[in-house]
Amino acid sequence: MAIYEYITGKLADLTPAAAVVEQGGIGYQVQISLQTYAAIRGQEQVVLMIEEIIREDSHTLFGFHAREEREMFRLLVSVNGIGPNTARMMLSSLTTADIRRAIQTDNVNVLKSVKGVGIKTAQRVIIDLRDKLAKTEETTGIFPMTGNTSRDEALSALVMLGFGRNESVKALDQILKDAPATGAEELVKLALKKL
Repeated sequence: MAIYEYITGKLADLTPAAAVVEQGGIGYQVQISLQTYAAIRGQEQVVLMIEEIIREDSHTLFGFHAREEREMFRLLVSVNGIGPNTARMMLSSLTTADIRRAIQTDNVNVLKSVKGVGIKTAQRVIIDLRDKLAKTEETTGIFPMTGNTSRDEALSALVMLGFGRNESVKALDQILKDAPATGAEELVKLALKKL
């Protein structure tokens, strides 16, 4: 179970593999995927969902822009043979939705296209996670609820990320006009492209 839920603060430094988030005068180095890098690049203030991996010789923080990405990371590291760095590599090479789709459709080729993932590991990921993924989606709402709640959640997330409330409302309303049933996480992703 994670000790830390999230970190919010000033983005002091950013590379495609790590972010330094300054909070209370301390800079926390957080390992990130390319998905998260693309989502937070250019931001001054960030909120990252955290997963702490404790090993004998290290305590490492992994950060995720979206809860869905962190949930997928947790599922991947639960598979025998997939460590945190391989899971991060998978989340850097494929989107969370691509990984989920590959698992659900038994697409070994998509998973083994990731550097460091062989055919046996890809098969193990599919076998181990197919049922877990279905269960997780049902119980934790990996697919967000739709309606006004989604709009409110997305607006809150955008404001926490440092976007102005008015411009965020405008972007969300434009998206919802065309696709009223869009979930909160998808709304945030689409709004980030407009802002």
